[in-house]
Amino acid sequence: MANFPSKEEVREAKATYPKGTRVELIEMDDPYTKLVAGDKGTVKHVDDAGGIHIAWDKGSSLAALLGVDRIKII
Repeated sequence: MANFPSKEEVREAKATYPKGTRVELIEMDDPYTKLVAGDKGTVKHVDDAGGIHIAWDKGSSLAALLGVDRIKII
């Protein structure tokens, strides 16, 4: 069973990553993605399950997951 972030963690992520925030990928736990560390994108929104939806500059729209993937604000 997956460990979902708490409501407080999701609330904090929504405040930290508002729409339009520029981010850089540090690490993503997805063996099938073509995204690599250093890729940049723009946050579209944070959903209630802790998915940070990002429009990556490479054209991908893969979400970064709280507690799984690592991104930083640039």
